[in-house]
Amino acid sequence: MTAKTIIAFDYGTKSIGSAIGQDITGTASPLKAFKARDGIPNWDDIEKVLKEWQPDLLVVGLPTDLHGKDLESIAPRAKKFANRLNGRFGFPVELHDERLSTTEARSELFEMGGYKALSKGNVDCQSAVIILESWFEAQWG
Repeated sequence: MTAKTIIAFDYGTKSIGSAIGQDITGTASPLKAFKARDGIPNWDDIEKVLKEWQPDLLVVGLPTDLHGKDLESIAPRAKKFANRLNGRFGFPVELHDERLSTTEARSELFEMGGYKALSKGNVDCQSAVIILESWFEAQWG
């Protein structure tokens, strides 16, 4: 069994967090937060990360409400981002329910470093970690 490298994204209109993990361990680490203008990242920055890590798969968090329904304000934009990742770079992309990932990320970061740890970039990357680890759990469930 060969290890597969997966990069996850926590899509946002101002910042897009990312995390990297391997399916053998089922764990993820924060990677980088990409600044975005109205949801549009600097695609060159994303391309650099993808070229460096050469992932086997990309996972994009799909914003949903507590009942699992797409959040109308942001879910279509996250789907568009996922489609653009696939179209621009040719990597396979999966969407994964990210419900409550930001809340969980804030809680974990606060436990580790108090308010100082709660910068926007840190929260977005930690959310991407939670999305990816949740995706791993769903694969093995």
